[in-house]
Amino acid sequence: MEKKKLKIGIDISKLTLDVCYFVDNEKCHQQVKNKPSSIKSFLLKLKKRHNVIDLELFMENTGLYNWAIYQVGKELDILIYVINPLHLKRSIGLTRGKDDKIDAVRILLFSERFYDTLKPYPIPSKVIQKIKLMFALRSRIIDAKKLFKAPITEVKSMVEKENYKEVLSISNKIIKQLDSQLKAVEKELDLMIQEDECIYENFQYITSVQGVGKVLACYLILKTNNFTLLNDPKKLACYAGVVPFDYQSGTSIYRKPRVSFLADKKLKKILHMAALRVVRLDGDLKKYYIKKVIEGKNKMSVINAVRNKLIARICSVVNNKRIYQINLQLS
Repeated sequence: MEKKKLKIGIDISKLTLDVCYFVDNEKCHQQVKNKPSSIKSFLLKLKKRHNVIDLELFMENTGLYNWAIYQVGKELDILIYVINPLHLKRSIGLTRGKDDKIDAVRILLFSERFYDTLKPYPIPSKVIQKIKLMFALRSRIIDAKKLFKAPITEVKSMVEKENYKEVLSISNKIIKQLDSQLKAVEKELDLMIQEDECIYENFQYITSVQGVGKVLACYLILKTNNFTLLNDPKKLACYAGVVPFDYQSGTSIYRKPRVSFLADKKLKKILHMAALRVVRLDGDLKKYYIKKVIEGKNKMSVINAVRNKLIARICSVVNNKRIYQINLQLS
């Protein structure tokens, strides 16, 4: 029997994987535990049973639940393709009902249809995975602080002081503890970034750009898998939702170009804070902002342009592997 490639569509859940593949035009389905040992055993048996030389795995991005497959994929040197869930959903058209088995079939059919446009997913390193977990913990601590700070503000304005003294005291103690834990997490993040030479190098390049801090640098490294997934400034700006798009049909329908709602909202928020910061610092972007505002440009439009410029500079320093130099004088 001739050895061949086999494409596999996988629908991922917390405990199980629904696997679908075609053998001799016959659809096969199987359910596997979402554990590295179970996945490895299943894939090795599959290769042997059907005399397959190469496997290609197609799945949606489900965050943490993908990691067992990444581990096995790296160990067995298997190509993995991670599909955008929205792209998959919109490619299907009108549908009725869903379950994990059907979703696995749809992922496989999507892979057949768009195979030429898909690129293998670079499996995140262990350091990237550790940083991702620690960064998520940092976000949860910040959210917890907000939960305790909000009631304090409300109580102060609505209740007499003697009635909320104890609540205020306990809340402040918890906030103080959270602040202490936040500092410990950020210190650990710094150490993790330094573990990997390539990550640390890119981190230094990114933070050398005026206005860009540790949070934005760390988030970009995680989202781009240390710029192996995405390093084109135009594509990254589009992903961040800071690129205006035209909206026009014929001669009667037209509106001003606007940014798309299809974006990474968290990245856009962090980038927005960096833009607000950089226009307050002495530098060319502050001069640019003031100049455009004086010309009568909308302030938010100018801020959006600044966000674009920050992305362009970040990609430039990473791609060229050099520290950003403010007010560089060219000979």
